Amino acid sequence: MAIKEYKPTTPGRRQASVIKSEFLAKKRPEKALTFGRGKKSGRAAGKISVRHIGGGAKQLYRLIDWGQDKINVPAKVAAIEYDPNRSAHIALLHYNDGEKRYILSPEGMKAGDEVITAVKAPIKIGNRMILKNIPAGTNIYNIEMIPNKGGQLAKTAGSAAILKAVESGFAQVALPSGEIRMIPEAAWATIGQVSNPEYRMVKLGKAGRSRWLGVRPAVRGSAMNPVDHPHGGGEGRQPIGLKHPKTPWGKPAMGKKTRKKGKLSEKFIIKHRR
Repeated sequence: MAIKEYKPTTPGRRQASVIKSEFLAKKRPEKALTFGRGKKSGRAAGKISVRHIGGGAKQLYRLIDWGQDKINVPAKVAAIEYDPNRSAHIALLHYNDGEKRYILSPEGMKAGDEVITAVKAPIKIGNRMILKNIPAGTNIYNIEMIPNKGGQLAKTAGSAAILKAVESGFAQVALPSGEIRMIPEAAWATIGQVSNPEYRMVKLGKAGRSRWLGVRPAVRGSAMNPVDHPHGGGEGRQPIGLKHPKTPWGKPAMGKKTRKKGKLSEKFIIKHRR
C-alpha cells in the first residue's frame, strides 16, 4: 500500500492524503454479514455523555468473527474489503463447509490465500492457533485474554504483539503499548500484523472530512470563559494558571493515571506500558 497525496488545487486538497486501495475488492459487503446501527451522537437518554461526537456518513456494520471458532475447517480468502467502522481492513472467508465470515485482515493477506484455525497450525500469516504452540518471537494479533472469549488485544490498524515466552501455563506477550502481560497458554491468537499500517499517516486535509467521520469540533479550554472551563479567562493569551491541567469539570487531566489500584488483573502484568 502507499499514501496518495493530492495536488493543491483547493485549500482542502492542499494537505489531504488517502491510502491507495487498488487491492480492495470493488463490491458491496455480504448482506447476511451486515446490519444497520442507529447513531446515538454520543448521547444517553438524550443528554451528551461523550463530547465531540455527532453527524457522520451512514455506515453498515460488518459482523466480525473475533473468535474464529471453526476449528480444523480450512477457509479461502474471497476478498479483502474496506470497513468504515474500523481502521483495519477485513477479509471475507469462504469456509469449505459453505459458511462465510468476516475476519480482521493481516498485512500481506490477499484474495486466494488459504487460512485455518487449529490447535497446532502451520506458522503462516492469517492462521490462528493457541499461544502454547506459537514459536517465541512471532508477531501475533487479535489475542484472547481468556480462552475462547474472542480476540481482545492488538486489533487496530498496523498493530502487532510479540510472543516472548511460554512457561508455567502462561504466555508472556509484549503488547503494542509496551506492556508485557501474562496470558493463559490456551488462549488463541492469529499470526501476523493487522493490515493497513499506513492508516496513521493519512492527513484529513479539512475539517469536513472529520465531520464525515462523525467527529465534532473541540474547543480549547483556554479560549473559554472562567464559567465554562477551569482554564478560561484572562486578557489575551494566558497560561492555564494551575499546577496541573483540568477537565471542564475540574478533574485532573492529561497524564493522570486512572487505572484502579489493586486491580485483580494486576498480577498478570510483568511490565507496565510506557
